[in-house]
Amino acid sequence: MKKTVVGKQPDHLIQHEIAMIDDAEQVNILIVDDLQENQLAYKTILDDLGQNLISASSGEEALKQVLKHEFAVILLDVNMPGMNGFELATLIRSRKKSAHTPLIFLTAFTDEVRMAKGYATGAVDYLATPVVPEILQAKVRVFIELSQMRRRAASQAEERARRTAAEEADRRKDEFLGMLAHELRNPLGPILNAAHLLRMIESKEARLKELGIIIDRQVKHMTRLIDDLLDSTRLAHGKILLRKEYCDLSQIIRQTAEDYRSAFDESNLRLEVHVPNTPIWVEGDPTRLVQVIGNLFNNANKFTDPGGLITIRLEHEKKDHAAVISISDSGIGIEPKMLPYIFDVFRQADQGLDRSRGGLGLGLALVKGLVELHHGEVNVTSEGLGKGTKFTIRLPAEATPPMVASADPVVIPEGTKYRILLVEDNKLTAESTRLLLDDDGYEVQTASNGKTALEIAQVFHPQVVLCDIGLPAMDGYEVIRSLRQVEELSSAYVIAMTGYGREEDQRKAREAGFDLHMTKPIDYNNLRQTLASLPPQIST
Repeated sequence: MKKTVVGKQPDHLIQHEIAMIDDAEQVNILIVDDLQENQLAYKTILDDLGQNLISASSGEEALKQVLKHEFAVILLDVNMPGMNGFELATLIRSRKKSAHTPLIFLTAFTDEVRMAKGYATGAVDYLATPVVPEILQAKVRVFIELSQMRRRAASQAEERARRTAAEEADRRKDEFLGMLAHELRNPLGPILNAAHLLRMIESKEARLKELGIIIDRQVKHMTRLIDDLLDSTRLAHGKILLRKEYCDLSQIIRQTAEDYRSAFDESNLRLEVHVPNTPIWVEGDPTRLVQVIGNLFNNANKFTDPGGLITIRLEHEKKDHAAVISISDSGIGIEPKMLPYIFDVFRQADQGLDRSRGGLGLGLALVKGLVELHHGEVNVTSEGLGKGTKFTIRLPAEATPPMVASADPVVIPEGTKYRILLVEDNKLTAESTRLLLDDDGYEVQTASNGKTALEIAQVFHPQVVLCDIGLPAMDGYEVIRSLRQVEELSSAYVIAMTGYGREEDQRKAREAGFDLHMTKPIDYNNLRQTLASLPPQIST
């Protein structure tokens, strides 16, 4: 006859020593016994472990619970009417999902034959009743912790798999964007060169020069859109690295304003520049600071109607050690509900179906990200629609760095005409670039692949090499590595001209031996300035 098992309860000190399990990781424990008083006794003993206790009064009921739930451990009475504990254990073990669930037999009969039979059916332990509460708690607790450890391990493995998949997706996306930029930039190069050539042609047809200006402006607009798209992705992944130096913000603003003045003139907009005559020094990346100011100028140009006014002002707040840039316009303004979202990626005010103001909604997001990388802040204010907009940037200002203040300008001889090897597989880009270089008086040889380039270089001895990266068979990196190994060619100044403009691409170019990385489409005026300022030693 079965006995009711109400063993001695643990005292307060023993309860205090039992480590509690985190409720957030609750597991299921199944208690199978045909006597309600036994179920109640086991639940009372195990209740302090804080887990989900489920009971069953028969083998059939227990099987239903095993089908519905996953259990950390099953406490199983041996002697039950109908299906006994051994038969139930065999059925539990035959099911794949519960094949390894720990089983602890509870019985008043502990002879060796029964124990052997219990272990043969897959039991992990065999406890005699009435049970000692401390022992039952300790044994059950072990299986709770094992179950939680398995859960955590599975969760961590799943998280690692998700993270790996996300990283792989990011990598593939970055590669795709890099390739997309390369493919989009490639046709822009010859178009930009052709526009430059059109403007140089002396003709009675004034329209030719006008057409050159239109093409040039639209190519630069498309280039800016491509750069914004790539930079927004880099910024989101923390992949924009600043090349900081002490720079004069006054000079940067003056120069950027002059660069954009012609665009404002074409839009019939007035530009006022209020910048101190004395330098205001900041530690920053000059290229990125120009990009910030340029994006705000572009925004003002886009959203100000003809006849309007754009004002840029720079002030030095010495008390707060801050450089404050404000760019205001008399344009269409911003409605109050849009102000909190103006720096969000892809967020723009409604423009109507004609999209006359254009843009991708990336420029201002880049402004905010780049300013914050410089440990600054940017804000926008507007009194409403039709009342203009004002952007204010605050950057940490520096005392005049002695090394910058006392640096003598480097005098570079002008007029040196180098032997230039142009390595480019795009025939239109190669021919249009060669025509521009020829017109400036350079001696130019071209090659459409790496093998031909190295053969020409052995005879031509170029002082400057303009080399594309994405060449057939032998890429630009291999070409330059091979060129650097030839003693007579090792001192040539090598410029990468490529549609691949990511930080990683620039790093790979430096490692391969390139002196400079220029992203397509190349503005010929920038290339001309670069050639005019090359180190004097390469002219020998």
